[in-house]
Amino acid sequence: MVGFKLRLKDDDSGDHDQNEENSTQKDGEKEKTERDKSQSSSKRKAVVPGPAEHPLQYNYTFWYSRRTPGRPTSSQSYEQNIKQIGTFASVEQFWRFYSHMVRPGDLTGHSDFHLFKEGIKPMWEDDANKNGGKWIIRLRKGLASRCWENLILAMLGEQFMVGEEICGAVVSVRFQEDIISIWNKTASDQATTARIRDTLRRVLNLPPNTIMEYKTHTDSIKAWEEFHGLVNSSGR
Repeated sequence: MVGFKLRLKDDDSGDHDQNEENSTQKDGEKEKTERDKSQSSSKRKAVVPGPAEHPLQYNYTFWYSRRTPGRPTSSQSYEQNIKQIGTFASVEQFWRFYSHMVRPGDLTGHSDFHLFKEGIKPMWEDDANKNGGKWIIRLRKGLASRCWENLILAMLGEQFMVGEEICGAVVSVRFQEDIISIWNKTASDQATTARIRDTLRRVLNLPPNTIMEYKTHTDSIKAWEEFHGLVNSSGR
């Protein structure tokens, strides 16, 4: 979201012959105003559902990234390349973002949308992700928009029924195919990963022969290091 600042217009309508007491009082009021503005600015940073809105169980943040394919990226440059779109806390706030976003099927080049719980960066190294992994599904062109929408609606609606395990989801637009993935916290929990897989197959209405791959983030990091930064399915 585009940041903005509220500026109070200077009041020049008063009497310029105010005495020192009034000047001191005005300075005190100005200090209080600045303090109140600072406090209200801090409060604005917390995203909460509006009146009569339908709250989600968790707050989520949309991210976007795009880069030149084939160009090696370090972890630092990858982090700098992901741009935060905005955070929402309710169903209504989600639709306000989503309705103005380009659909994955209309993106060009090497682009990614990420939707993660607030406070979790869409990076393998994030504390919430580092012991986890992701289910990966490779899609033929033309399916990304529908599958992405079904996936994120299922995630926001808590359809996966795995407690706090879900971290986020990614859709990666590539030249010959598109890739969607859903990330979870604990790669070693086979029962949880199996439930996520089965729910994913159901909410996306995938054919029985669809190939689904589970990859731990540890393996992703190893593969990335071995190939010296070549592009892989995480979007690096």
